[in-house]
Amino acid sequence: MRANECFGIDRDELGPAQVLHLWEPECELDAIVVVDNVACGPAIGGVRMAPDVTTSEVARLARAMTLKNAAAGLPHGGGKAGIRADPHAMDAAGRERLVRAFARAIRNVTDYVPGPDMGTDERCMAWVLDEIGRAVGLPRVLGGIPLDEIGATGFGLARVAEVAAETANVDLAGATVAIEGYGNVGRHAAHFLEELGAVLVGASDSRGALHAPDGIDAEELASFKRETGSVAGFAGVRAITQAELLELPCDILIPAARPDTIDETNEPRVEARLILQGANIPITAGAERALHARGVLSVPDFIANAGGVISASVEFHGGSEAAALEAIAEKVQRNTAEVLEGARRDDLLPREAAERLALARVHEAQGYRRAAR
Repeated sequence: MRANECFGIDRDELGPAQVLHLWEPECELDAIVVVDNVACGPAIGGVRMAPDVTTSEVARLARAMTLKNAAAGLPHGGGKAGIRADPHAMDAAGRERLVRAFARAIRNVTDYVPGPDMGTDERCMAWVLDEIGRAVGLPRVLGGIPLDEIGATGFGLARVAEVAAETANVDLAGATVAIEGYGNVGRHAAHFLEELGAVLVGASDSRGALHAPDGIDAEELASFKRETGSVAGFAGVRAITQAELLELPCDILIPAARPDTIDETNEPRVEARLILQGANIPITAGAERALHARGVLSVPDFIANAGGVISASVEFHGGSEAAALEAIAEKVQRNTAEVLEGARRDDLLPREAAERLALARVHEAQGYRRAAR
């Protein structure tokens, strides 16, 4: 193993600070935790549950959280966790046992504050809180600001769209939108963009995808998914493949599912003029460069989808739901404007401008630490 490598992950001046593999055969717990950097404060990051989650993926997501929290000006570093399990293949009792076992395993990882992510929700965070006394994204009855219920990340994406649309030469009134991942992020983004006059024309989830050039009522689709568990089978639309969803003719594309769904193989067929990265690391570096070269504006993940962690930070520090929404709007719009101006002024990719902004804040914070971490 090289000196700058840990569990196959390259280390740099930022981290990771900790990489843990958790295994408890009795309850079939197989999990990964990466605390990337805590210079700005304790790391906040979601707990992802998926059967194919990898150490590399969790490390990349943890780094994205470091940049996201720093860019948003939050007093938190970045971390992430992954539980290797299929949340759809277990009953509620089995899911609770697994999440509680995970919580007990991270009791002493005090630099990491878990929150909900793909495959987990506020109920899971309530179980974590009960076990170890720290979590964010909690149910309202426990004093939390339920991220999925208020649609914090989707709300932030709509606020980002208001700033980025002008740069992308997109009029939000009548703009067509396609969303990959019509879940807790995507359905709320559709709702808030619809309020701005945009029209949902495509949506997908893990079980299906659909297209309706004349538009889909976002609330009707959300209601249908709540009843059936998927967008598949929604009436009056054309069924398409998940791959085709990313290539639909539209003004705005929101990839809000898994990492690397847009890569060098499908990037040439992406027709959107504005991409709002609703998921973490949904586009490979090469694809992002190619999109930029042909004039597609792609707002980086840790700028565009910061609404959830901003809300989580407000909750962690005792703030209200109203304060969370106000903070989301102020921070994501300010950062989007600063990143796009920096990219224009210095001829950079938006991601390069965003990383420069975030890294400057992390490095400044590290300068106040007794030893860089």
